[in-house]
Amino acid sequence: MPDMQGGIRRSKRLNKNQENPAGLAPTAQRGAGRGLAGRGRGCRVMNQEGAKLLVAGAHGRGGAVEKKEEKLLAVDEEGSASPIPERIQFCNSPAYKVEKKLGKGGFGQVYVGRRVTGGIGRTGPDALEVAMKFEHRNSKGCSSSPPYEWQVYSTLNGCYGLPLVHYKGRQGDYYILVMDMLGPSLWDVWNSNNQMLSEEMVACIAVEAISILEQLHLKGFVHGDVKPENFLLGLPGTPDEKKLYLVDLGLASRWRDAASGRHVDYEQKPDIFRGTVRYASVHAHLGRTGSRRDDLESLAYTLIFLLRGKLPWQGFAGENRGFLVCKKKMGTSSEMLCCLCPPPFQRFLEMVTDMKFDEEPNYSKLISIFDNSISSSASLRPIKTEGAFKVGEKRGRLLAGVEDDGQLKKKLRLGLPASQWISVYNCRTPMKQRYHYNVLDSRLHQHVAKGREDGLYISCVASSNNLWAVVMDAGTGFTSQVYELSSSFLHKEWIMEQWDKNYYITSVVGACNGSALVVMSKGAPYTQQSYKVSDVFPFKWINKKWKEGFSVTSMTTAGSKWGVVVSRNAGYSNQVVELDFLYPSEGIHRRWENGYRITSTAATDDQAAFILSATKRKSQDVMQETLRTSAFPCTYVKGGGLHSTCIAYPSGYTKNFVACTDELLSVIKRSLVWRMYAESGYYCFQIVRVVLCTVSDRIIGIGPRCSPISRLRSIPSGS
Repeated sequence: MPDMQGGIRRSKRLNKNQENPAGLAPTAQRGAGRGLAGRGRGCRVMNQEGAKLLVAGAHGRGGAVEKKEEKLLAVDEEGSASPIPERIQFCNSPAYKVEKKLGKGGFGQVYVGRRVTGGIGRTGPDALEVAMKFEHRNSKGCSSSPPYEWQVYSTLNGCYGLPLVHYKGRQGDYYILVMDMLGPSLWDVWNSNNQMLSEEMVACIAVEAISILEQLHLKGFVHGDVKPENFLLGLPGTPDEKKLYLVDLGLASRWRDAASGRHVDYEQKPDIFRGTVRYASVHAHLGRTGSRRDDLESLAYTLIFLLRGKLPWQGFAGENRGFLVCKKKMGTSSEMLCCLCPPPFQRFLEMVTDMKFDEEPNYSKLISIFDNSISSSASLRPIKTEGAFKVGEKRGRLLAGVEDDGQLKKKLRLGLPASQWISVYNCRTPMKQRYHYNVLDSRLHQHVAKGREDGLYISCVASSNNLWAVVMDAGTGFTSQVYELSSSFLHKEWIMEQWDKNYYITSVVGACNGSALVVMSKGAPYTQQSYKVSDVFPFKWINKKWKEGFSVTSMTTAGSKWGVVVSRNAGYSNQVVELDFLYPSEGIHRRWENGYRITSTAATDDQAAFILSATKRKSQDVMQETLRTSAFPCTYVKGGGLHSTCIAYPSGYTKNFVACTDELLSVIKRSLVWRMYAESGYYCFQIVRVVLCTVSDRIIGIGPRCSPISRLRSIPSGS
């Protein structure tokens, strides 16, 4: 009998402790501390859009500060009651008097520090005034040890475009950085110019910002929070007043491993968000490991904001704001986003959003996009561009949409609805298999009964437009099977009754009208089960179950509701999730390379989720072939010289289907999903029919979950 302690009892608490409605990550309001991130210090949710921040700047937007406010020493806003010291001196630093507050960034607060004695000049270690960043020892960025930002500055101090840190130390409850005083941020400049900057100025900003990011990336770091508030100009009245600086390294992280020198591994943790919602890359919203492409995507949004004065995803509010912003970013094409911008800015956006996770940006090529937007005379440029390599010199015009090798590069975010089927061929021993699709409720029993007479069991089920699709085969290993069609989404009482009879959920699917088909079988390896119904993808619940020894074995949706089934003794050593608004081709390929295989997948109108698993047992490599079609590929099954209901090829190829696209899931209208899992050495898939937002010509191959792919071959559509 199944162990009901973690199965029935847990499944009674449906719809309680719901996930964050954002579905992807906590919003900026909710925050994500160190404990949630699990990536060490610096893992935090940054400020909301429009935050008025200066990290190492000299003048905030507030301008003048009243004397009584200058004298009033603030209390740290990280929950500490310790006042900011009036006088600072530590180690070998001069003595400074703490004056007015300049701003707040991340975990710290920035104040003016005036030298008590001596001092000369406006910049450098002997400057009369400096910027002092205070971070409380109990803040999330410290955790009773020096701030993570200190480590980054120690590595990067002197890097082009970063402010110099002259002293750092601790006094009382605060860790303190002493840096050069800087001027206004780009936000301040934009705001003081009627919220509009000229094309040339923004082009100069683009060129210099790319140069700064290039030098930062060469050191092995990504900034992680590129936005107008974090770009500052030099101190007014100095030779550097037109020089651009990048500040606030509290969210910086390594893209290159310090020990091995290799690119860090790809990962996705949907409950973690790093950055500022308005400017964050789509990958940051989705919780993916930060890489160089993310800084450049955030820079693209920054440039467009400075030109247009607004981004299409501004104005969202509520706890699911992060989800709505990410969805809007994914559904906005480059043409729409840059409709009021000069062509170079659209080209830049398209190039950076098409980059792969570990791709090395061609910084010179990105800079050259803005050649014609910048004055040939360096002295006339509103921003110094000394960091750019040969700025303004002709490098040969780069044709839009053409790579260096002359090949057209496919755009990944078109914002146009499209649908596509992708079939996967696995080389294996022939197996008797049968499928039925567009099945009415009244006809389902007839098809299943006929299959049972032939020794077939249901291996997967799907739904499209409130009709059913059923795949049955002889390789499930099941000894008995029951199923129920119910008008409610996952009939709890019936499921619990079957658990009492030693049946386990092996397939489940929901329909658009809220009904569900649940298949439960004997002969499955499971020893305990639980499931959850949620209005959002329940990643936190799944993560909790993983820690308890469960594995996700089935997923489905009905409307906006998710249903997730977890089981013990599923045969998996580890599982990961890919959650996206599109078919996450790159992420899935990287998971395949690490030995993971898709074992569950489901989709709502907004999101698609893929569970990938690594098995405890290793098996032989399998050759695969893939085929793209615009309709359910029954024509190609019949064209293979087989009976129309059999998909076992005499040549040893078993044809299975995956309905996914290589692109954006803006509206997922239907659901037929192929799930892949192994029972007694046989492989079964589940199919999904999706309506997506963009289509790429890349072909995907999906292999058995316990067999690494040794070869992939793409077959053109219609061949």
